[in-house]
Amino acid sequence: MLSVQQLRVNGRRDDLLPPTSLQASRGELLLVTADRQDQRTALALAISGRMKPGGGTISWDGQAKIKQLRTAGALVDSPGVNEPEQHLSVRDLVTEDLSLIPRRYRGALLSKPWLKVNRFEDIAGMWAEQLPPRRRTELLTALALANPRTDLLVLDSPDRHSADPADWLPRLQELAYDGGRPLAVVATVTALPPGWTGPAAVIEEQPENEDAK
Repeated sequence: MLSVQQLRVNGRRDDLLPPTSLQASRGELLLVTADRQDQRTALALAISGRMKPGGGTISWDGQAKIKQLRTAGALVDSPGVNEPEQHLSVRDLVTEDLSLIPRRYRGALLSKPWLKVNRFEDIAGMWAEQLPPRRRTELLTALALANPRTDLLVLDSPDRHSADPADWLPRLQELAYDGGRPLAVVATVTALPPGWTGPAAVIEEQPENEDAK
């Protein structure tokens, strides 16, 4: 389980991420809302072990070591961080991502057979910028899960590619509720999809400091 208590990320003047608390268990999809992209990205980086917090606590399965969090967590499609380069082909993207899997788990993973086995042959000849939002989410999450040690998926603003939640929400629900490999899935979004009744959290804006007026 991912447990976050009063987590902060320092900015130049104010907190880039104001104190935020949340938790996500395996077999659960948690949506975290924030108006600002920089806050969504800061949270995604922190809870996947890619950014050092400025305060608060964060743990995975009761362990507060960043190394364990980073090993278990996969950051997916974070703008300006690890989103695919627009002019990268899908084949090259798959080759690059598979090469990042620890060698002892990589085996003989090659892009062509991987694309076939995972049913992405229909988009193999596309550029990253051409990918339909739904197939983009499916591809990038599948690549993250090619590493068998991934137990936590953190998606940064999947709704930025489409205003229709159907382009990303069903895929995340499918992954979270997969009985064969239950994952803790966290997605930062601008707003909750209509009718959403699942787990949710919010990044609250800090009140303006009266003393600074």
